[in-house]
Amino acid sequence: MDVLSAIVTALRTGRPRSARVAWPAPWHQRFAPVPGAVGVQVVLRGPCWLITTGAEPTPLAAGDVLISHGGPGYALADSPTSPPTGPACGPEDITTMDPYINHGAGSGGESAVTLCGAYELDPARTHPLLAELPALAHLPAHLGRHADLRAVVDLLGAELQRPRLGGDAALPALLDVMLLYALRAWFDEQPPAGTTGWIAALHDPATLAALHAMHRDPAHPWTVAALAAEGGLSRAPFARRFTALIGQPPLSYLTWWRMSTAARLLRESGAPLHAIAAKVGYTSEFAFATAFKREFGAAPGRYRTRA
Repeated sequence: MDVLSAIVTALRTGRPRSARVAWPAPWHQRFAPVPGAVGVQVVLRGPCWLITTGAEPTPLAAGDVLISHGGPGYALADSPTSPPTGPACGPEDITTMDPYINHGAGSGGESAVTLCGAYELDPARTHPLLAELPALAHLPAHLGRHADLRAVVDLLGAELQRPRLGGDAALPALLDVMLLYALRAWFDEQPPAGTTGWIAALHDPATLAALHAMHRDPAHPWTVAALAAEGGLSRAPFARRFTALIGQPPLSYLTWWRMSTAARLLRESGAPLHAIAAKVGYTSEFAFATAFKREFGAAPGRYRTRA
């Protein structure tokens, strides 16, 4: 599993949620901050304006994608001058929405359609890669760019038109793919802003190769030398480079990733502790339990019960 896939599959909790929203004019909907979650908005049909505090309103076009992660919240409207038409939408609203109903406000004819998706993440284990996302990332639709994202948006929009056989399986799968493609598109467009940080790390072949190796096989008895070999470097230069870019030594990040993987397995499966320990590189259940309790403040069994 590569680093970006890990954000979605290992750190997301519960089912992703989505809804197709038709907005009759006039409308102005506020969206509250969603701590510990990632939200995606896609404009399927306009007109639509993005309104944020302290900035000029931004016109959005069909195909534009917004990725929200924390921050102060934002609003969408048919016009910068339209007053708010209801209370702010929060995560509980997305959770209870029927995805097949055209939600919206206003009294006029339909003026815009958006696709809203929400992904809840474990707030205690948010991947550090997400820390470099802005609170609100805007991916404008440009002809011929992000064709894969456009394709999955079209599929998801079509799936939300009406209930059909297989929809319960198709919707979460398409939502996961949409988030992956949206994040991939945003990171692909970010040149390394400096010599450190996760964006720089994803552009560094040696560090990226080591990260992929850890995510692909966390049970392997990795050493710094073995990870350095994955990146084609000797031990000392690799360790310095990895630590400078990621902000922690290679084996510290490996432990973090192993514990995050173990937490997901405890939440989502009934596998015995010895099997989970083996999947994350521990031959001793006792050693695994000790490491897990050090990371989470609770023994694996107790963590599973709470989850």
